[in-house]
Amino acid sequence: MSLASTDLFSLGLDDHDRLNKELGGGIPPGSIILVEGDYGAGKSAMSQRFTYGLCEEGHDVTYLSTELTVGSFLDQMHSLSYDMVDHILDEDVLFLHADIGDSNTFSGGEEEQDRKELLRRLMEAEVMWDADVVVIDTFDAILRNDPKFEALVRQNDERQAALEIISFFRDIISQGKCIMLTVDPSTLDEEAIGPFRAIADVFIELEMIEVGNDVRRQINVLRFAGMGEQVGDTVGFSVRSGTGIVIESRSVA
Repeated sequence: MSLASTDLFSLGLDDHDRLNKELGGGIPPGSIILVEGDYGAGKSAMSQRFTYGLCEEGHDVTYLSTELTVGSFLDQMHSLSYDMVDHILDEDVLFLHADIGDSNTFSGGEEEQDRKELLRRLMEAEVMWDADVVVIDTFDAILRNDPKFEALVRQNDERQAALEIISFFRDIISQGKCIMLTVDPSTLDEEAIGPFRAIADVFIELEMIEVGNDVRRQINVLRFAGMGEQVGDTVGFSVRSGTGIVIESRSVA
């Protein structure tokens, strides 16, 4: 059953871009949003656009980054014309930097034991789950650097490795919250990423297509449960400095 648009978490910025309209008026509460894309496809820019728009609409957001510090996060958001300073000061957004370490540093022995169980620490960080929407950018980096997950992958037991965190995610979204995960699918085996694709209520693929000498980006909406209005199957977009996400075109596949 489709939700009324008033029940959705609006992505706002209707006078700035058409993203909220193209995605049917917002994201359904109590959902997991999976955004996949190769390096450079625009995953971080898209998650930052979601974060800013949600904050502008009065929602609380936790943004966990495996790459950015709070300073570089604010700089990057400002470069996209998404000014987050007031939202940080007003505690509308909680920014967290995930110190995942360097998996290449560890080759076994005592150093292997010192590696952080990232998924366990993620689930135990209670304060980050208080927000209406939790954005984890990029989730595959946490999976790849978690020694317990990695050990199960080596045993060809990726689905068992995913089970615990998926169960935790289900508990969180049962409270009406949303979890947004960005993933580079080229860094994980199909067996590792498959369970997360299967549970995603909203599954979006960001794709780069070479057209002549140009590289064009597009959003492919592969699944959108609980949509408010009609959602475009394929939406062209670009990322512009000083402007942010710009919807270029829309075509229905």
